Amino acid sequence: MNVTSIKGFRDVLPQEKARQRALLEAARRVLESYGYDEIELPLLEKGELFRRSVGSTSDIVEKEMYSFEDRDGAVIALRPEGTASAVRAYIESGLTRALPVARLWYSGPMFRRERPQKGRYRQFSQVGAEFFGRDDPAADAETLCLVADICAAVGVRGTRIDVNSLGDAACRPAYRDALAAYGRAHASRLCDDCRTRLERNPLRLLDCKNEGCKAAMAAAPLMIDHLCDPCRSHHNEVLRLVAAAGVSVCANPRMVRGLDYYCRTAFEVMAEGLGAQDAVGGGGRYDGLVAALGGPEMAAIGFAFGIERLDLASMPLQDEPENPVARALVLIAPIGEIAAGPALALARRLRQTGVRVEMESPGRRLKAQMKHADKIGARFVVILGDTEIAAGKATVRDMQAQRDHASLFDLVDDAAAIMTALESIGPNEQR
Repeated sequence: MNVTSIKGFRDVLPQEKARQRALLEAARRVLESYGYDEIELPLLEKGELFRRSVGSTSDIVEKEMYSFEDRDGAVIALRPEGTASAVRAYIESGLTRALPVARLWYSGPMFRRERPQKGRYRQFSQVGAEFFGRDDPAADAETLCLVADICAAVGVRGTRIDVNSLGDAACRPAYRDALAAYGRAHASRLCDDCRTRLERNPLRLLDCKNEGCKAAMAAAPLMIDHLCDPCRSHHNEVLRLVAAAGVSVCANPRMVRGLDYYCRTAFEVMAEGLGAQDAVGGGGRYDGLVAALGGPEMAAIGFAFGIERLDLASMPLQDEPENPVARALVLIAPIGEIAAGPALALARRLRQTGVRVEMESPGRRLKAQMKHADKIGARFVVILGDTEIAAGKATVRDMQAQRDHASLFDLVDDAAAIMTALESIGPNEQR
């Protein structure tokens, strides 16, 4: 009798593996252009990590996580997702102190015992990214730009990015109560799982894929109508900044995420050609997770794409020639909220030429931004304040030579591409 593979596990043969490798390489180039550094995470973690982060009432922990008792009695789990592992590594390594603002990305296999279907397996690969240390709307908008640029780089067909706000600890409890009351009134129409979720985690009623539950919850209260003023302001500013950067997103007030740690901004990425299960990735903000796992109070936002789903949704990639643009790290330093939109648009266009760019929070003073630029080893700082925006000019500071450039021709080899990118901040001559 032949020995066959386990249900939900499969071999990735050479032709498919080559496509996946090309997808991952395209994603890597975009991630590095946004200033993300790669880390490698272990396949095995303590099961407690995912119970405390993903949530004990999530499908992942209740139904899908592969776990076993080790010889010393510890409960070990094959990682079902990457964010909890990345947060654990960020805390354990001491990076919360050494690098309080950090951009990290990873890739590799994940494991969930769910029903196998097209593009979804019990062992699957993801590429994910986590942005630690920023709670401002510009960080969320930059993350959404990164997601859109990865989709473009890998050739995803018919991309749609749904965005919602899930509120925070100030406004979500009242919404949970309203949603639970609605669920109880319609309990007879809900599946057994949703009736269990009703008291433990009513937000997950909106995430059920059962058609009867979808119909029952169609008129349920919406989180967007229960947001407190800070959450509403944050959400509106994220949408404004993303639009200013030229990225199209769809505000979807019914979208939730299946993991317990999300707050405020959450999003899913859909693509054409995948049928009803059309999601290729998603993510959101999780400001309380670092503290919940033993670290300091730390804001964070992240996302992950399923490589198999990207492969199904993407057009074949062409081999790209070596990019001639210099790899010197550039920090965009917006001064004030007015500069946030132009700075985000400029950063995105520079990244599209291959320049490695980080963008600071517009709420920080220039002195603090310059200190951060020195800490991360930025070669150049592009300063955008009210004066620069009004004049349509950008000050470019060479951190090695300790001088400002009269032009950007020394910044990269492809001066024309950079000058084109700088047109996004104004019609006048740039300096």
